[in-house]
Amino acid sequence: MDFASYQRLGFERRGRELRVSIDNGRMNAVDFEMHEELARVFPELQGDAESDLIVLTGAGRAFCAGGDMDWFQAMIDDPALFRGIANDAKKIVNGLLELEKPILCRLNGAAAGLGASIALLCDVIVADETAKIGDPHVKVGLVAGDGGAVIWPQLIGFARAKEMLLTGDMITGAEAAAMGLVNHAVPADRLDAKTDEIVAKILGNPRWAVRWTKTAVNLVLRDVANRVMDAAIAYEISSNATADRQEAVTAFVEKRAPNFTGD
Repeated sequence: MDFASYQRLGFERRGRELRVSIDNGRMNAVDFEMHEELARVFPELQGDAESDLIVLTGAGRAFCAGGDMDWFQAMIDDPALFRGIANDAKKIVNGLLELEKPILCRLNGAAAGLGASIALLCDVIVADETAKIGDPHVKVGLVAGDGGAVIWPQLIGFARAKEMLLTGDMITGAEAAAMGLVNHAVPADRLDAKTDEIVAKILGNPRWAVRWTKTAVNLVLRDVANRVMDAAIAYEISSNATADRQEAVTAFVEKRAPNFTGD
């Protein structure tokens, strides 16, 4: 892999493990550059001959706290920009689900919106018990179109998933583990040890048995994504054109309560 071609992702080899870090400032918010890099990294990881397992984490104190507000505003001002990233949104979800190598999420901090989708589409999620995770798309006036509608119901059932997606609530890693959303929630000082423990167990098994078992399990998830993503993204693009969408972003930037009108 050409690691130098990535500006928003960092890479570290640890034997047959390749650690990938989302790295874009204080909260690792998504912008145009990161979105494009996330769309191409997972197929490239598949072809990386030197790794058998991927650990995905965040640099600093966050995992990936959703979309950058300047990015959001740019796509409100020019809707063509939103249409332009639609294909990449599908590539991110499909890339994660089609990656044969096991991918563990080391959830070290806040994961919101697309950040939460990326975390939950990983094969095993180990979370800091205090890390916040949720999909607050609705709070910023958007449909949860970039993977949330795909993965949340598969992990915690439709009733719980709809409550989480329609409220936009954020929960702790401990709460997420209790409801089966993530595999493990541990104190921050045990996050590396628990991640390393699972990595060692998986890497201790035969490579192709592991890869193809994951592939077989993910066939159902890939089918769900193929049925849901086009419509979900189309709805998300439509919601980007509403007045309440602009009000949500403006209110967030101005640090005030939004005044939604239903338009």
